[in-house]
Amino acid sequence: MKRAYNFNAGPAALPLEVLQQAQEQFVEYGGAGMSIMEMSHRSALYENVNNETQALMRELFGIPDNYKVLFLQGGASQQFAMIPMNLLREGRPGAYVMTGNWAEKAIKEAKLIGETVVAATTESDKFMRVPSQSEIVVPENAAYVHLTSNETIGGTQFQQYPVIGGNVPLIADMSSDILSRPVDVSQFGLIYAGAQKNLGPSGVTVVIIRDDLVAESPKHIPAIFRYDTHAKNSSLYNTPPSFSVYMVNLVLKWIQSKGGVAQLEQFNRDKTKLIYDQIDQSGGFYTGAAHADSRSVMNITFRIHTEELEKQFVKESEQHGFVGLKGHRDVGGLRASTYNAVPLESCKALAEFMADFQKRNG
Repeated sequence: MKRAYNFNAGPAALPLEVLQQAQEQFVEYGGAGMSIMEMSHRSALYENVNNETQALMRELFGIPDNYKVLFLQGGASQQFAMIPMNLLREGRPGAYVMTGNWAEKAIKEAKLIGETVVAATTESDKFMRVPSQSEIVVPENAAYVHLTSNETIGGTQFQQYPVIGGNVPLIADMSSDILSRPVDVSQFGLIYAGAQKNLGPSGVTVVIIRDDLVAESPKHIPAIFRYDTHAKNSSLYNTPPSFSVYMVNLVLKWIQSKGGVAQLEQFNRDKTKLIYDQIDQSGGFYTGAAHADSRSVMNITFRIHTEELEKQFVKESEQHGFVGLKGHRDVGGLRASTYNAVPLESCKALAEFMADFQKRNG
């Protein structure tokens, strides 16, 4: 079987070794005579998977002891609502850094819950960059500051996270770049990520939350939406997405086998450079969409000077086994998502295809 060159933005590429291991264990897991999808989430065998996956997240991401690791459902979109439900307070607005589509969706949900303010926005630059530290203005009474670490649509990424003064917790949606590089988790009050880009398949959302924020969960909202509910029950309050958690477990072991997050960061930069170099050395045939100092290592967005050529590029790329290179419908253009599991060989093949396409159409 020839594997596709998978550049989908999410759900996205998974490591072949992980898929093969899951295939081997699909019908029977751990000598139980059944699939992990069939067993009780209260069983010792599944609880071990749940606990081990939490421990692996802690080890690989350097998560301090005063944080909980939760496995929830509903994707990042549910977190857009859960965060303000749990953390907004009367007279204390949620401050949002606006860097594109996903940040906009987060603030839209928060406005339904309570007061919000925009701490910074790059809308005037069509969200093709992230704001500098000096542009981010946070009210002293803010309940939290929320940012999107990596915007998949525009292809922008914070190269360094802003330092927020006072006791205002920093919250980050890291759905599309979690575990792609080392992060100082202690800089954040809460980190969340849908799994379907760098951690595993869709269905499970990882939430890393500091203990003091867990304790703030208000009792007037439904139990299922309170962080303390899930923390007290080790993410087993209700039936979890057990197969997705198991797959995250395998992906974390794969990351461990590759030397950890620091090694993955170098791997990601090496493979992404192949494509960015092809853009930058094309003499203007290709142009990068995001500002150079805000370029994402996870989502490479670029344009060709006519829409007709972009459509031709997508059509021909699909004929050559490439998947997912059409840009998001909101911004158009082209996009290659180069998450952790995208092999170096796929990026080499894309760079070669881009060079050949330019030669034939330049």
